[in-house]
Amino acid sequence: MAKNKTSLIFKDFAAVIYLVTVLYGCASIQQPEGGPRDTTPPKILKLFPADKTVNFKAEKVTFEFDEYFKIENEFKEFSVSPEMKKPPVLKKKGKKLEITFPDSLETNTTYTLNFGKAIVDVNEGNIVKNLTYVFATGPQLDSLSIKGRVTNALTGQPELDAVAFILPINKDTLLGKGRPSIYTTTDSSGNYSLNNLRKDTYRIYAIKEKNGDKIYQQSTDEIGFIKDSVLLTGNLDSMNMKVFKERAAQFRIMDKKLGADGVISFVFNQKLKSPEVIVLEPSALDASKKFRFSPTNDSLKVWLTDLSFDSTKISIRDEGKLLQTTTLTRGKKETYLRSLIVNTNLEGNTLNPNKPLKYTFNLPIESADPGKITLLEDSVEMENFTLVKDSLDFLSYTLRYPWKPKKSYDLKLGPGAFTAIFNTKNKEYPSTFTVAGKDNYGTLKVKVVTPEKDKSYILQVVNENKNVINTLLIKQDTAVNFSNYKAGKYFIRITYDTNKNGVWDTGNVSQKLQPEKIWDEPKELSIRPLWERNETITIPKE
Repeated sequence: MAKNKTSLIFKDFAAVIYLVTVLYGCASIQQPEGGPRDTTPPKILKLFPADKTVNFKAEKVTFEFDEYFKIENEFKEFSVSPEMKKPPVLKKKGKKLEITFPDSLETNTTYTLNFGKAIVDVNEGNIVKNLTYVFATGPQLDSLSIKGRVTNALTGQPELDAVAFILPINKDTLLGKGRPSIYTTTDSSGNYSLNNLRKDTYRIYAIKEKNGDKIYQQSTDEIGFIKDSVLLTGNLDSMNMKVFKERAAQFRIMDKKLGADGVISFVFNQKLKSPEVIVLEPSALDASKKFRFSPTNDSLKVWLTDLSFDSTKISIRDEGKLLQTTTLTRGKKETYLRSLIVNTNLEGNTLNPNKPLKYTFNLPIESADPGKITLLEDSVEMENFTLVKDSLDFLSYTLRYPWKPKKSYDLKLGPGAFTAIFNTKNKEYPSTFTVAGKDNYGTLKVKVVTPEKDKSYILQVVNENKNVINTLLIKQDTAVNFSNYKAGKYFIRITYDTNKNGVWDTGNVSQKLQPEKIWDEPKELSIRPLWERNETITIPKE
């Protein structure tokens, strides 16, 4: 009898275990997996006292969110205006955020707590953007506002997440290390709005920053500003700013290196105007050096014909003035690995019939051997091509041939067809292409009407990818022919060349100098194949 009872108990226990296992298994199967990524930031469910409370007497403010959150970069992102001697204390309790004030609040004062990007959800890091809390210790709130738009000075495009801020004129610490307490970030259209402001005199700025500390760093950030301070007595709209990269106050070589291929590279913190480079030591290498400044004159590459030196001293000059002299050293046992890299001006697998075929290399070319080049036209070998060295560019050669539209070409550079410095030779480089028909290209004729005499304007043709295709300097009413342009969408950009130096000049904050104005012709100038388009562009007054 005892044995049967034990057996029943065991069976009952086993049944319970089985049931639990089944239920657990079912629960596991029904557990959701994957699904769309959460892109929604935490939402405020309750807020006490309410936002924009007057006659504020509470000891703390409590936010309750709909999900768990975390506080990131509190000391960078969170601020209070006006500043307190002892800043508010932020404390997280589950889904609640409590803010307490260790310092006594001033009477009849409107306070704004700005959280920046400090509040994010736990799982995906979604940011509660531009979260603010406003209250007044007196019977009314400061209610003035400043609104505007931030765009890029060069492109004209709106700046997303630029920091727009104001500084009372007696606390203008932009060029110091102060962090603004009254700020906001721009939306995708570049718009900003600063609210609940008190009557005062302010300076208005915007920065597009790299490190998110809201402190202007001239070496990395872009800056925009309203030229004159504003006395805020009523709401201000259209306080628009264009951000730009300032020219560094003093020239400095930001980076220098002797590469694995033996090329010496420099990066500058300024765009130079009429730069020179001189090899001071070993002085014998100065005459044979090869060098190239970038199109914007803010970087430089130097090739020396002898790399047996222990150190070399190089000076950088601009407009005849010495800017900086620097020294590079090399180890006695250093060796260099060089390969000659080949590039062409083919557009994919197509050659523009209005341009010769051009080869560009990464090292200065010293000689070329046409006998090591094979050209096939529709599989038939051709020999009536010529190889021409570019007289102004030691990195380029042009291959000239009577190309025929819509023919197929196979062109092969055999090993050693080109020889660069230090006897560096190219590897085999094949290319297959066709020559586009001229019926793929069109012409744009533009009559340009200038608003004022004795002024200078820079006209640029820009494609739909915002790449500059052509640049011209204009000083009077003129007609311009842009021939043999590939069919597509183009735009005209005008720079008001105020100082008549032929280049766009940036601004300067300390001198309250805005960058030279850029105007984009709003009309799209499409070019159709075998079509000649005529347009008139009237440049507005600056």
